[in-house]
Amino acid sequence: MPAASRSQYYEETVWKRIVRAVNWILALAAAAAAAAAWWFLWRPGTGLSGGIMAPVAAEARVERDRLGVPHIAAASIEDALFAQGYVTAQDRLWQMDSLRRLAAGELAEIAGKGALTLDLRARQLRMRWLAERWAAALPPAQRTLLAAYARGVNFFLEQNLRRLPPEFTLLGYAPRPWRIADTLLCALEMNRTLSGQWEHDLLKHRMARAGDRALVDQLFPPRLGTEPLPGSNAWAVSGSRTTSGKPLLANDPHLPWTQPATWHLVHLRAPGLNAAGAALPGIPGVIIGHNDRIAWGITALQFDNMDLYFEKLDVRTGRYEHQGRQAQALRAVERIAVKGEKPVETALWITVHGPVVAEEEGAPLALAWSAAQDGGSEFSILDLNRARNWQAFREALRRLPGPNINVLYADVDGNTGWQVTGRLPVREGFDGTEPADGSSGRFDWKGFVPFEELPSYFNPKNGLLVSANQNPFPPNTPYTVSGFFSSPDRALQITARLDRKPKFAPAGMLALQGDVYSALHHGLARAAADAVHRRGDSNEAAQAGARLLAGWDGQMRRDSAAAFLAHLLYQHLRRAIGERASPKYGAAYRTFLAPGVVARIVRERRREWFEDFDLLLANSLADAVEEGRRMQGRDPGKWRYGLANRVSLPHPVMGRIPWLGRYFNFGPAEMDGGATSVRAVTQAYGPSMRFVADLSDLDSSRIVIPTGVSGHRFSGHYGDQWQTYLNGGAFRLEFARIEARETLRLIPDARR
Repeated sequence: MPAASRSQYYEETVWKRIVRAVNWILALAAAAAAAAAWWFLWRPGTGLSGGIMAPVAAEARVERDRLGVPHIAAASIEDALFAQGYVTAQDRLWQMDSLRRLAAGELAEIAGKGALTLDLRARQLRMRWLAERWAAALPPAQRTLLAAYARGVNFFLEQNLRRLPPEFTLLGYAPRPWRIADTLLCALEMNRTLSGQWEHDLLKHRMARAGDRALVDQLFPPRLGTEPLPGSNAWAVSGSRTTSGKPLLANDPHLPWTQPATWHLVHLRAPGLNAAGAALPGIPGVIIGHNDRIAWGITALQFDNMDLYFEKLDVRTGRYEHQGRQAQALRAVERIAVKGEKPVETALWITVHGPVVAEEEGAPLALAWSAAQDGGSEFSILDLNRARNWQAFREALRRLPGPNINVLYADVDGNTGWQVTGRLPVREGFDGTEPADGSSGRFDWKGFVPFEELPSYFNPKNGLLVSANQNPFPPNTPYTVSGFFSSPDRALQITARLDRKPKFAPAGMLALQGDVYSALHHGLARAAADAVHRRGDSNEAAQAGARLLAGWDGQMRRDSAAAFLAHLLYQHLRRAIGERASPKYGAAYRTFLAPGVVARIVRERRREWFEDFDLLLANSLADAVEEGRRMQGRDPGKWRYGLANRVSLPHPVMGRIPWLGRYFNFGPAEMDGGATSVRAVTQAYGPSMRFVADLSDLDSSRIVIPTGVSGHRFSGHYGDQWQTYLNGGAFRLEFARIEARETLRLIPDARR
């Protein structure tokens, strides 16, 4: 063979060997990646069918429908809750563990010092201590049911310690067994989410100290009922207004975005129990849903249940003054484990009002929270699930210690109702909108409002009950009503939409949940456009803004340039009004009260605020236009509101993995709606679920959550509801007619 040919032959041979070797390496890498994906990602989500020996008294069945929703059938309520604990851990174990850690102040132990601030806040509120106290005081029958749920969670842990969800592997820890107190921690965390915000009280104090007290008081009204708030919607429509002749009930609670979703869908069946709907991971029973007789939905009441008190406290000794006497504060030392760091120790003083959570002007501030007060030791959710009528329903709510909520009701007999429930403090001498003097005792709470004196409505003549976080208390209420109640705008819009048609079907309820009209933004837009026209303003930006807003219909659509400009206009007006009241702190005036307050001030045009409101509106509009140009370009015709209202749902652990993380996250998605429309969607929160109960045929009820039932990426149910949710649709909530795709049998284990 010639030398040249021989050389070419060797080169080709070597090249083929290199290519072959590279192919083998790639194949092995692909196989390793597939094996790793199977081991870490797919394997933890298996085990949804077949049979397993379990500590149940009789066989229980878990049928999964096309969405992966578990329909549990058991011979006793205890076994049903055992199965609920098992399947919730099967779907959401890491979420459950992270939720109890968030409430207990134990996130830094697994996530590092970045979570220390969250832990410190939870430790200040003594959440773990409160949960332990609550658990110890539970009635025996309720303790038995919560214990059954905990056993189900722990049985799953026992069976799956070698195939835990990948979050545990990445963070390098294993979950501890589930306890009754952990369930109550999860309940307290939801209570905290729906409670008042003491930071707003402190902001008011600072603004008043540095600004105009009279104007600041108007920014924090105790009970005007004109404060648009990101909150939930629920309404019940009597049979006189439906195509079936039976009531419809709708609910879309608005909560911070999470992935996995806030709610876990479930159906529980046992003697005396047949309830379906949305549960909270870590908590047994159905929180929002229906049984075979009644349906119920929830909105946040927003009655202020947190107050700050200035304490005359010596932080060296713990001595403080209360009611003219010297008292001794309790000192608690919290030791917080921090991953990769030394533990952090913090001392906490606790007065008669509560724990010291902040310091202002050198004076400690103690926090009173209704959830931390003595009493309220029951857990009556399961009694709510088993209620057969309005009387039993109210009795279950009477014993619910919190959070403070509105609960809407409908039943198969044609009744509708609305009950306010929770622990509402009785205040005398102050409204709770800023810190009070804690030394005198004059401002201490005088107990809680008796249940029978809370607002309650049953079978109204007009056939409508609508709760959209507005103030439900009548004007002659004999006690101080203070809270961050929403403007009636959303409630009025819901009512107006319901009054337009004589009869409604479930599909009409879903359509109404998607309403994106904002009376607030529409009113401000028209006021600004009219102001520019009246002034004959020569400012080009103001004129351009007025042209864009003049014909706008108030719909907060993602493709709308006018909605984007109205959104910016509100922000500039809010800041101008805040800084007029308190120049130093005005920019921080971003409370839930702000939109309604801004709308009222612009509408009333009182000279104590501004000499020339037209000038304020025109300048704010011009500034909004210039900001819009900086954000989205010079041509307003190309602006999109959706670019300012994009929602992302990142997974807190898996979503951070380089390259792969995007497969665990949802969005960013441009969204219709806004904080003051029925479809209340912002970058921070949105409808955590949409639910419509049809009392004429419960199998025609509809439900959807933002992503999916499962927390496992390759389960098939991690995000199978996302597109339907985005499009405003929902799925049938299977009840009597269950189309099972997978069945798991829990078989009594005679060895246990």
